[in-house]
Amino acid sequence: MRILVLGATGYLGGHVAERLRALPGTRVLVGGRSPAADVTVDLASDSPRQLARALASAGPDAVVNCAGETGADAVTLAEVNARGPAVLCAALLEAAPAARLVHLGSAAEYGPGTPGRRVAESAATRPAGPYGATKLAGTMAVGASGLDAVVLRVGNPVGPGAPRTGLPGRVTALLADAGRDPDATLRLGDLSAHRDFVDVRDVARAAELAATTPGPLPPVLNIGGGEAVPVRELVRTLAGVAGFGGRIVEEGGAGGSARSPRVSWQCSDITAAGDALGWRPSYALDASLAALWAAGSRSEERASAR
Repeated sequence: MRILVLGATGYLGGHVAERLRALPGTRVLVGGRSPAADVTVDLASDSPRQLARALASAGPDAVVNCAGETGADAVTLAEVNARGPAVLCAALLEAAPAARLVHLGSAAEYGPGTPGRRVAESAATRPAGPYGATKLAGTMAVGASGLDAVVLRVGNPVGPGAPRTGLPGRVTALLADAGRDPDATLRLGDLSAHRDFVDVRDVARAAELAATTPGPLPPVLNIGGGEAVPVRELVRTLAGVAGFGGRIVEEGGAGGSARSPRVSWQCSDITAAGDALGWRPSYALDASLAALWAAGSRSEERASAR
């Protein structure tokens, strides 16, 4: 089986590619802008015809699209998250119409949740900002394409390698800088929101199952932890794993995410993923944070040794 992974140099894509490479009888092709990529692809600027030529030469049985932007400006978000999937679908219809497309969407497409409730795939989508809106546009393009396709709406990924652009990775870096100084202070934004965290390795396993499970799949599947966890609890747990003995100070909106006040509750119903893929999360949040800290500590040690 030939599986093309787009965005394999990113956080989610790296784990997905690693997981797929372990499958017997599978050849993983990496698509991207890098000269080292097996297939040269730029979803933000390629025309459908250019992309179709690249896909035809690769001949994939499945494509997993992990390419995406999170904290960029609105134009870049639209180019990558909305235009990218639309162009990819158009190219696949021309070059590899029988290929299974697995597209990584986001729980941010749902927008604000209702405290105490899990959101199912049938719920209304009301994204609260440009990121969620552009991800939703990408999901709609995939759903309307007519391809054998499924969108995995991913919650808040956490685990080894989490980037500093997200809260878990940023807090890990701050804790590494602070060390065990009892006088250290971590100054963070508002931590009152609840989020549905899912281990990045569980996301990779879901992508593997979605790419290899025979037969048609539902158009959208939620991939999350299935629980709403206070962000404050995640930070305190991570601080405990790091042995941090200083203070954690919340400075309200001054240093926090603009999205948190608008989306104070996020929790996904993951029943459908279990039914369609036999998937459930296998990593508890404590284990995800321990792996995140261990990987972050090794990275800091390597950086110090240079």
